[in-house]
Amino acid sequence: MTERRKILVTSALPYANGPIHIGHLVEYIQTDIWVRFQKLRGHECIYLCADDTHGTAIMMSAQRTGCTEEEWIAGISEEHQRDFAGFGIEFDNYGSTNSPENYELCKEFWQAFRDAGLVKEEVVTQLFDDEKGIFLADRFVRGSCPKCNAENQYGDSCDQCGATYSARDILNPVSTISGTTPSVKTADHLFIQIEQLHEFLEEWTQSGTHLQSEIANYLKGHFLSEPLRDWDVSRPQPYFGFEIPDAPGHFWFVWFDAPIGYMASTKQYCDRTGDDFDSWWRNPDTEIHHFIGKDITYFHTLFWPAMLKVADFTLPEKIHIHGFLTVDGRKMSKRDGTFVKAETFLKHLNPAALRYYYASKLNNRVEDLDLNLKEFTTKVNTDLVGKVVNLASRTAKFVQDIGLAEEYPDDGGLFQLGAEAGEAIAEAYETCDFNRAMRLVMELADRANPYVESHEPWKLRKDPERQDELQQVCTVALNLFRQIAIYLKPVLPEIAEKTSALLGDPISCWSQAATPLTGREVAKFEHMMKRIEEKDVDAMIDESKEENAAAAEEDTTETQTGDSAQPLIDEPLADEITFDDFMKVDLRVARVVKAEHVEEANKLLKLTLSLGGDETRQVFAGIKKAYNPEDLEGRLVVMVANLAPRKMRFGVSEGMITAAGPGGEEVFMLGIDEGAQPGQRVH
Repeated sequence: MTERRKILVTSALPYANGPIHIGHLVEYIQTDIWVRFQKLRGHECIYLCADDTHGTAIMMSAQRTGCTEEEWIAGISEEHQRDFAGFGIEFDNYGSTNSPENYELCKEFWQAFRDAGLVKEEVVTQLFDDEKGIFLADRFVRGSCPKCNAENQYGDSCDQCGATYSARDILNPVSTISGTTPSVKTADHLFIQIEQLHEFLEEWTQSGTHLQSEIANYLKGHFLSEPLRDWDVSRPQPYFGFEIPDAPGHFWFVWFDAPIGYMASTKQYCDRTGDDFDSWWRNPDTEIHHFIGKDITYFHTLFWPAMLKVADFTLPEKIHIHGFLTVDGRKMSKRDGTFVKAETFLKHLNPAALRYYYASKLNNRVEDLDLNLKEFTTKVNTDLVGKVVNLASRTAKFVQDIGLAEEYPDDGGLFQLGAEAGEAIAEAYETCDFNRAMRLVMELADRANPYVESHEPWKLRKDPERQDELQQVCTVALNLFRQIAIYLKPVLPEIAEKTSALLGDPISCWSQAATPLTGREVAKFEHMMKRIEEKDVDAMIDESKEENAAAAEEDTTETQTGDSAQPLIDEPLADEITFDDFMKVDLRVARVVKAEHVEEANKLLKLTLSLGGDETRQVFAGIKKAYNPEDLEGRLVVMVANLAPRKMRFGVSEGMITAAGPGGEEVFMLGIDEGAQPGQRVH
């Protein structure tokens, strides 16, 4: 038995502005597995989380729905906790950053920065949404990255090149709240001079123990190689958050109070249980572990350690950083239905399946995880149903009346091999190399199943003379199954519980895997896990498509223009093309010289188009129900002039005209302003 450790674990706080989805669950499942493993090893370990509840986005959502901010975040918190519980994620406390405990701790941190002389005030030039009357937080501005020119980036960082910047530096900025171009205004802001902690941060991040090597190298190359920018920690009103006590009209920026929420949740836990807060946050013997996604590395690896250092709290032992989730090799897509809410997943599939699949893919590197839906189905069915649960389902019923043998039989060393594998599996869990842990466990299952196959207990049960042999075979099989269930308990707690009930011995510690059970009754076997059916996966994806389409139709929060989302729902955007691809299409202004009905055609009109001079083209266009031929003659249109001729039943079509709409009577040709001439290229 290793020395008992005192471990505090957190996951990043989910923002209280939307539902939990399967991308979020990568982190919370990863963390929950690690916490459950630590508890199974006998360590004192608590898992804390909270909703991140402050900021402009929360304020806008509450206003849109006609409720107070407090009412909004209360409803979101209930939904979040429901979804987490559905996936077996167990927090020792789940709080909110909008709590009195968090406010008091924020004041303590703030005073520490004041006392250290690290706070300064500056006039900030900031983007302002004139239509909504608010200064724009970084995440409410989109535009082109000022470093690499990547389009559609947020106002604080670029997900293409990794650069960080101020929203006022972004190119072609647009407010995501109103869809308008913001103006530039000035306001007083409070800053923390984090550069004064540069030496400490370099030492802490480069120690080789607190961060994955690729993260440490990234920080060294991108931020610590030059002076650190002062950290803007205030926002002017209106803003939903905590007003700074010594700066009326100014509010702490959400990223100041959000990580302090870890501590506030701990304070709530301690107040509820009678535990000592300082034993967790001012104790060198306590290990603090944060699990986060790579998108919030900057805040957790530089600002947060700086905050803890100045306020004299315990620094993290380790910050575990993971990549993003892709589905079938692509970013989660609302259009494709792969942007799946936790709630929707639970309607169709067993959450244990996702826990196991994620575990089988997660390692201790900062790599994206791909949920391949076909592989997901196959892996869960093969590993869990076919290899693990089958060990019990094929044997338990044969010894329901006679129980396990009084002495553990000779199994050729199988159980001992499993016991010896325990430390290697434990090491893999400890280092967050869950992929390796699952491989090692499945190797045990691959040894156990041939044992059952070769001894054929289903045949032994038919021979009254071989009942002792039957008991011995089933005793071995059920012990090998239980050993595997112990090793899988961090991932599959429900199967561990069912195993405990089956064999009448609660699984409570890792070391139980080293000692076989004998001379015990075996309860009636209860179903543990069913196969995943492709139709259930398809039903989940279809429902997600419908949900996302409905949400897109109703939701105008991104632009506030009032424009319907239905056209994009009916006809989603095509795949991205390059500028060179676009330049291959030759769009020209053309004049309709003649328009005629096409006999036997319900949709087509035949158009003769002039491109200037003697250059004419014959085009068949599906606009018959929307336009009369006589109304078109003399009209300017936009046509694709370099399209290869297409032979049709009614003749050859030598191009296309451009139009919008769903079809039928709702077709609208693109207009051309006066002054354009036939033959001119559309750029």
